[in-house]
Amino acid sequence: MPELTREPQSLCASADLQERGDAVMFEVLADGQPVSAFALRYDGAAVAYLNRCAHLPAEMDWQPGQFWDLDKRFIVCAMHGALYDPPQGLCVMGPCRGAHLTSIPLSESEGRVCWYPSERLQPVF
Repeated sequence: MPELTREPQSLCASADLQERGDAVMFEVLADGQPVSAFALRYDGAAVAYLNRCAHLPAEMDWQPGQFWDLDKRFIVCAMHGALYDPPQGLCVMGPCRGAHLTSIPLSESEGRVCWYPSERLQPVF
């Protein structure tokens, strides 16, 4: 079995995450399986989640990298219409109200955004 890494993984330049703009997409291994993930900027903060609705494990973007509702206030699942609060990934409306998206810890320094692996989420090598 491969050794787990906890080292920060470079994701993108800070400038690539525009306020309420398109997501930066990336792949992770979630429980050993490749899964799409995304990072967005909301109210100045970079956030990242697995691209899986909390209702059913379906990808949420309606077009690649497109996760915002019309007002760019919520992350929306194109399949179910669930709305998620961007800072916490909490479903505030829809079939999974009260559930959370799977968060991926990020850090930002010196113009770079990095994500942090965990026991469950690992880089794809």
